This record gives sequence, structure tokens and C-alpha cells, in this order.
Amino acid sequence: MMRQQHHTLVVATPGPGLTDITAEVARFVAGSTIRNGLLTLFVKHTSASLLVQENADPDVLRDLERFLRKLVPHSVGDYRHSAEGPDDMPAHIRSALTLTSLGVPFREGALHLGMWQAVYLFEHRDSGHQRQIALHIIGD
Repeated sequence: MMRQQHHTLVVATPGPGLTDITAEVARFVAGSTIRNGLLTLFVKHTSASLLVQENADPDVLRDLERFLRKLVPHSVGDYRHSAEGPDDMPAHIRSALTLTSLGVPFREGALHLGMWQAVYLFEHRDSGHQRQIALHIIGD
């Protein structure tokens, strides 16, 4: 019989860039009575996203952030939506270009990630925020 479990993870971001949330997510999965299944993560914001990416070389994360800043710059005159500041609309666009939801399998209560993979929250705003991530596991 398939079972489900839910949790909301709250993450304080320091500002733009990628925050590794793998350990917190892994604790939720390990603490569950569900041993095998699928974890779905969903960020409940329109100016942040989720990413599975390399965890060995921090230059990968810096290069991703730099690439998105070049791709979607803070050009205030280019956007109609600017009520929340010059970083808001670019953050919405970056979020639209990346992922707001991820699926990660788990086995025997452990995330089934590759050797060099980690789960990241990608903050697209210029200052830190409290971000909520809905976690949902289904399995047996």
C-alpha cells in the first residue's frame, strides 16, 4: 500500500545564489516511516527555484549564477513590473527559466542522488529571504 507524508522546509537564504538544502531534505526522508519512493520538492515562491547540481566544485555554482545574471540583467527600463525593486522582475524570469519543482527518488530511507549531486535552493533576489519548500513523499 502506498503511503504519503508532507513537510514544509523553511530556508533562510543569504542573498542571490545557490543554497545547499540536501542535508535538511535527507533528514526528512530518513525520519519518515516510508522507506522507498519518490520525494517531490516544490518552492512556494515566484522569485526562487530548485536545482539538482554538482556539489564538488563551487565554481559550478558561481558560474551558473553569473550566467543567469548575464542572461537576465537588472535593466529596469526593460520591465513593466518594478514595484518590488529592480531585482524582482529579473528574479521572476530566472525562476521561469529554471525549476520550481523537483522529483528525487529514495531507497532504504536515503536520497538516490548521484555521487556529485546535491539539491539546491536558487535565490534570485538580491537580498536574503525566508523561503518555503513543500516536501511530499510517496512510497512504501
